[in-house]
Order: sequence, then C-alpha cells, then structure tokens
Amino acid sequence: MSDDAEFGLLDEEEAEGVGDEWEEIDVSDTEADRIARKRDREFSEFRKRIKDADQFKVEASVFDDATYGALYKLVQDGYIDAFGGPISTGKEANVYTALSGDHEVAVKVYRINASDFTDMRGYLDGDPRFEGIGSDKKQVVTAWVRKEFANLQRARGAGVRAPEPIAVERNVLVMEYIETDGDRARRLSEVQIENPETAFEVVREYMRRLYDAGLVHGDLSEYNVVIEDGELYVIDLGQAVTTHHGNADEFLERDCENVASFFARQGMDVSADDLYDFVTRADEDDEE
Repeated sequence: MSDDAEFGLLDEEEAEGVGDEWEEIDVSDTEADRIARKRDREFSEFRKRIKDADQFKVEASVFDDATYGALYKLVQDGYIDAFGGPISTGKEANVYTALSGDHEVAVKVYRINASDFTDMRGYLDGDPRFEGIGSDKKQVVTAWVRKEFANLQRARGAGVRAPEPIAVERNVLVMEYIETDGDRARRLSEVQIENPETAFEVVREYMRRLYDAGLVHGDLSEYNVVIEDGELYVIDLGQAVTTHHGNADEFLERDCENVASFFARQGMDVSADDLYDFVTRADEDDEE
C-alpha cells in the first residue's frame, strides 16, 4: 500500500439519512418461492443451466428450488445478465461475480440448508426490526439477508463506505462489487499498511458513525475492512445489530478489542477502552 494513501472519509453532509430503526422487514413468501412452486418450463431450463455450470456444481446439494427461483427472478428483473466465478466461499454463504449491464456486481447466496441457524438467531433476537420472527429456518435466513440489505443502506446513509445494496430476493443479495485491479478488494489482513495511524482514524470514525446511526457491526476486524483505490470499505454487515439489541454493548466491546488489537500489532499505542469511549462519545460526556 502506498505511503500517500489518504483513506478519505465521506462528507457526512452528503449522507442521505440512516433510515428508521423501527422499520419492519417483510419475511413472507417472495416471488422466488412462488416461482419455485410453479416450476414452469422456462424456469426449469434456467435451473438446469445453473446446476450444470461449473461454478455452481458444488452447490447443487445445498441450493433449494427457491434459491434457483430467486436467481431466476433477479435475472428476469434485469439485476443479473450473466454469472461469473466465485469471489469467496463460506459456511453460510458464497459470493459470486455477475454481470449487470456493463458493470460487475457481487451476488451473495446464503445457503439455507447449511446456514448456522442458532448463531443467526442470536443476532436477530432482540432486534426490534425482527420481532415476531418464528423458528422457521427459511424465514430466519430470509430475515438475515434483508437485514444485511437494510444495514448496508443505513451504513451508507450515515457516511460509511460500504458496498451499495442493489437488490434482494429471498436468500440472495445483489450488491456493489468492491474490486482493485480487476480482482476482489484486499482485506486489511492481507496488505502491508504503511500508514496505520490514518487507517485507524478512518476505521474508528466509521465505527462512531455506525453507532450514531444506531448500529453496531458485531464482527468488525481486519477481515471485514477492505481497500479499494486507497479507500477503506466496511463489509459483511449481515450480523450488525441496532444499539437497542440486548447484546449490542457486548458486540461493540468485542469490535473495539478486535480493531485495537490489530492496530496495536501495527505498532500503534491504542486501547480497546479508548476506542469504545470514542465510538460512544463517552469522552465528550465526561468533559461535560
């Protein structure tokens, strides 16, 4: 990473607002579910092409019909024109590149049959946006994906650089593809940071802006911050919770410990307690 990287912050005055913390998120059956039930010839042919594609063959055992229905609906609606290869694979979701018009997007597919249901419930329970979510695994995963979409919107509205959410259908999220030199953007854990002081200032400011917008990331570390063209982006906001969540403070303390520990390894004199005070503006409260 070059010495002159500035990691410029977004102007908070340009933010569009963070949205309503108490907004309801619909987790009822989607068009993808209806398409899967209908199983017309065109959809069946699409499903066969996807299953036979090299980049999806390993997923055949965990993608259900409604997942193919979601991809089919996103193609029909013009959000996806062609699928590319995998960006990342994980226990709960795989991310693929796709072509949308003349630019690439990222398509994140949560695997309902393989997702960690219990772990997801720990982040959803207590979030006022998801009161009434039952124990049905499909509904929980659908809620999780819509939660990630809403969290990305709120983060960007608060002046935090994060992938732009484009569309969501059942367990599939389409969003901006953050890349560098034609490849996925590198995580902080994957690069040599030559100006850690500036990077730390940006990350802690992002944490404060998220908190002021009523969100705690919940899994923030050097693995969830990426660099594109000298700018830092926060990713993986699916687990982010509102500040009213019962475990929000515990999650924030963990985020502060992760971030402070990483930058301490870069030679900086930082502490999790000081970072927590900065994020929550406790230091300003003390001055008053």
